[in-house]
Amino acid sequence: MDNLKDNVGNTTHYLCPKEGCDVVYYNLDTNTTFDVNQVKVPIWYKNDASPKYICYCNQVTEKQIIDAVVNKDAKSIKDVLKLTGAMKNANCEINNPTGKCCSSVIQSTINKALQIKCSHI
Repeated sequence: MDNLKDNVGNTTHYLCPKEGCDVVYYNLDTNTTFDVNQVKVPIWYKNDASPKYICYCNQVTEKQIIDAVVNKDAKSIKDVLKLTGAMKNANCEINNPTGKCCSSVIQSTINKALQIKCSHI
């Protein structure tokens, strides 16, 4: 297999947002793609990602965040950070596949967990 870093070069690659697509990064100008089997860590929103990391900097998973809300009574990002250690050693620009902070995805996961919790009441 070719060295993937050599294929990246100095060109801009884009993140494929489609859940069911195996492509993770692509560049239409160079016709270069990198798929789910070529990246080091699973991309949380891709189908069958395991584990589903939400915070890549501290390897906090969707399952851990849901557990913090459903079983440990977390209600906010602050609660989740305290219980899971998410966002402690933040270096999202490098560690997160989107190159962005994971706080919005953490909040979405909290919202999902609150719906789960409410459905069990």
